[in-house]
Amino acid sequence: MRIFIWLFRAFLFFTLFAFALNNSHEVVVRWFFGHEWHAPLVIIVLTAFGLGCGFGVLAMVPAWWHHRRVAKRAPLEDNAAATPTATDPLPPTAIHDGI
Repeated sequence: MRIFIWLFRAFLFFTLFAFALNNSHEVVVRWFFGHEWHAPLVIIVLTAFGLGCGFGVLAMVPAWWHHRRVAKRAPLEDNAAATPTATDPLPPTAIHDGI
């Protein structure tokens, strides 16, 4: 199974690499007030992708902080309830997938 994952990764890499080579034409991004940016198309696409990922992570930060505050305020489990007793079944020593 690992070989298929590595083959898929290699296929994906070479596909994106071929995309980058085929889109190396110079393009112009026109900003406001007459400013222009000349760059290869693949650089502009990758920059837009990176900025989108960055904005997505920044948009999730307030929710992360909220969940962290809630988790800190949650009461901790009682240690007596967390320890197994003699009547509790023991967990398996190893988990098998049936093969």
